[in-house]
Amino acid sequence: MDDVSSSTPESTIPGWRLILSDAGRLWASREEPFSLAAFHAGAERTIDADTLDTLRAETDRQEAIAKEANAQAAAVTETPAGETQEQATGRVIS
Repeated sequence: MDDVSSSTPESTIPGWRLILSDAGRLWASREEPFSLAAFHAGAERTIDADTLDTLRAETDRQEAIAKEANAQAAAVTETPAGETQEQATGRVIS
């Protein structure tokens, strides 16, 4: 198994803190919380896996969930040119 405490680029996941449990299970916890939109979309801040490769894949999956949720949230809050947020809030979208 890769040494999780190593500082080599191959064994780190940027933005995530890696933890090796006493039982040998790998965990990763995101250093910054996800946005509220990402949280509601199911992005998990703390995840676990059996191998470092699987842990990397899972952190990538969580980041993808967050990216998509944030993009959707941004699209909803965009207002047409010249329209204030207050005007957009009162507009009915069908």
